[in-house]
Amino acid sequence: MPMLKDPSRKYKPYTPLNIPDRQWPSRTITKAPIWLATDLRDGNQSLANPMTIPQKTRFFKQLVDCGLKEIEVAYPAASDTDFGFVRGLIEGGLVPDDVWLQVLTPARADLIKRTVDSVAGAKHAIIHMYNATSPTFREVVFRNSKEETIALAVEHTKLVRQLTEECTAKYGTKFKYEYSPETFTQTEIEFAVEICEAVKKTWGKAGTGEDRIIFNLPATVEIATPNHYADQIEMFCRTVSEREKIIVSLHPHNDRGTGIAAAELGLLAGADRVEGCLFGNGERTGNVDLVTLALNQYTQGIHPNLDFSDIFSVIETVTQCNDLPVHPRHPYGGDLVFTAFSGSHQDAIKKGFEAQARVHALAAQDGGPQYWNIPYLPVDPADLGCNYEAIIRVNSQSGKGGIAYLVKQALHLDLPRKMQIAFYQVVQDIADRTGKEMTIDDITSAFYKTYKYGPKHEGRLALRSFTLMDASRPSTPTDSRQPSPTPSGSGNDTPRRFVGRISVDGIVREIRGEGNGPLSSLLDALRTYLDIDLVIREYSEHSVGEGTGAKAASYVELITPDADKGVPGSWGVGVDSDIAGSGLRAVLSAVNAFIKDKTLPELDSSSGFITSRSGHSGIASAIKSSMLLELPKRLLNNFTDNIMSATKSQHNDSIRIDDVRDEFKRVYRFDDGTGEISSTSRFTLVAFKITNISPTGDTSSEGRRRFDGKITVDGQVREVTGEGNGPLSSLIGALQHETQPHAFTIGDFSQHSIGYGADVRAASYVELIMDGKKSAWGVAVDEDIAASGLRAVLSAASVLVPANN
Repeated sequence: MPMLKDPSRKYKPYTPLNIPDRQWPSRTITKAPIWLATDLRDGNQSLANPMTIPQKTRFFKQLVDCGLKEIEVAYPAASDTDFGFVRGLIEGGLVPDDVWLQVLTPARADLIKRTVDSVAGAKHAIIHMYNATSPTFREVVFRNSKEETIALAVEHTKLVRQLTEECTAKYGTKFKYEYSPETFTQTEIEFAVEICEAVKKTWGKAGTGEDRIIFNLPATVEIATPNHYADQIEMFCRTVSEREKIIVSLHPHNDRGTGIAAAELGLLAGADRVEGCLFGNGERTGNVDLVTLALNQYTQGIHPNLDFSDIFSVIETVTQCNDLPVHPRHPYGGDLVFTAFSGSHQDAIKKGFEAQARVHALAAQDGGPQYWNIPYLPVDPADLGCNYEAIIRVNSQSGKGGIAYLVKQALHLDLPRKMQIAFYQVVQDIADRTGKEMTIDDITSAFYKTYKYGPKHEGRLALRSFTLMDASRPSTPTDSRQPSPTPSGSGNDTPRRFVGRISVDGIVREIRGEGNGPLSSLLDALRTYLDIDLVIREYSEHSVGEGTGAKAASYVELITPDADKGVPGSWGVGVDSDIAGSGLRAVLSAVNAFIKDKTLPELDSSSGFITSRSGHSGIASAIKSSMLLELPKRLLNNFTDNIMSATKSQHNDSIRIDDVRDEFKRVYRFDDGTGEISSTSRFTLVAFKITNISPTGDTSSEGRRRFDGKITVDGQVREVTGEGNGPLSSLIGALQHETQPHAFTIGDFSQHSIGYGADVRAASYVELIMDGKKSAWGVAVDEDIAASGLRAVLSAASVLVPANN
């Protein structure tokens, strides 16, 4: 049947109360109410699959951990399971001394007795009795008059008093009494007050403090706007006698979706207490959500006396015990509540964090409060145990501000505005093409690839080493740690000469250029040697980190000399501990973006040669610039002698740097982790595990180790095991089983790092001695420091062990 054209012929509107001088609209909430969680009773009875005893016990402990001091645990007369659960809490000592157990019963004598029996021996207990009071229930369901309805409540209140007094005398349990005129919001307000007055008189023990009687006024079914509920609460509080002896309690349901608003307005109207469930579970559309209510107060500077510092653990308990999810958009607890996809929202959040950092720094100096003031985020996620990683997420609707925020969070790079626009387009193109959300890993990966950022993502041009000289005094090196380069590339007017080694499509070359600063000097060299004619349009920089570990991040936009003003340029980024180095890397990053796959001219071959007069320093420089390796002295001497002998025997005065590099790889079976040496090395590493086999309690670094792994021997994979005092000696122990009768020892060993941050790798150098006579060096590079040493051992062994062994 379709919706009616005239619903007034089927549904009656609520009748508003006439309160010309209502007070609640001008009040504010200034303190937390008394909270009662009814997840284990009202929440549990609404579940398709009610909680098991272990689930209810886990939930009870979670409520205690959150700070709840009143917990409605069951309708114990409804089943032996509920009765047994209450007894288990008490007899198991699970109820803290300051927590009140509340149990529900209807106005029936047999059920009231069973209910009181369930809490016998508890330190504190609340008996919660109810009967329905609205006209529909009086006239249709129970066919009782008002007088009969009051008599029912009075008669059974007398019984509750009698049984609780007997229980107190026998077990020492201290009781409170709560009465609910069920369906309060549909009951005439005068009758609700009348029946509560009769119950209070019959109870006869209402006092102040903990002796107050609790009148719970439920919106059993939400039938009006929340302001009407507030009017009803205010009228009740005005009319009932001995208000100081009464705790007025709210129990809103959420049939109209305004349970939170009804509870908050009810507190303004004079209520003292709220009953509800975590994340709003309950019959039909649920009970009022205690988490949202409490955190609403928290964001107004009022501590709710509940603790949701680890909101994820609360969500986990609630979802696993209720077998219901928390909606992704649920206030405070949903997966997406601290997430912005919209570009304008992301930009506002980014700017908010930046501004707040400055304001907080000033407030900290003055010892003042550091107020939270971030657009779109009413609470600091960190206060709830959340981090900031998911605040901004990226899809095709996102903007440059959000993307820049994520780059700053992940890479500590504060992109200039025009670069934000350029990278935003890159990300948007990917998002449009895939139609999916871009994760932080997707974004950082796109950044690495776009700007050739980091050692693992080098572009066609990469800086290996450089020297800056005063061009007015030839061959006079200058300190590269100088004032920040300006757009023209220098902090002063002194001409500079750049002499550096760059990798060009994998081949290291030396280039030279002059300008009025480091960057313009490099651009001059690129123009001279590679026919790349670019100038700087924009330059900026900032520091990354603090103290001795601080680095400089530089950003450069390059354009062709004849580019129009509105034509976007090519952006680049560089990070280095040397401020000039960061700028030079940024230039090459931008150049890589500009040249793409463009064919570059061949460099003058003389720039790729070293001479016989270069000696050890020349060889060391060639290896370091082309391979990033810093050879130990004995290895350098060994290799230099080989190279110089080969040069003299061929009657040449020079040797190509590429040939030096290739010879090094051949002689030392250099293993860079790429697998290139697999076909020439007898032994290679496939997989391994190092285990500490020292006796229990031996924590010394000299403890025994066992190597378990797979290596290739002449192309065949073998599983090997060996023991020693460390990773290398345990591998040697394993290797000797494969190379008998030969025995190996380590003559020399050193390591150093290559790169920095997440891209760091370890270079290892091992001199292996076979049978106490013959020796050879092995060199390897790997992201894993232990693996680099193991690979170096196998490289050396490949040189030493005869092929027919």
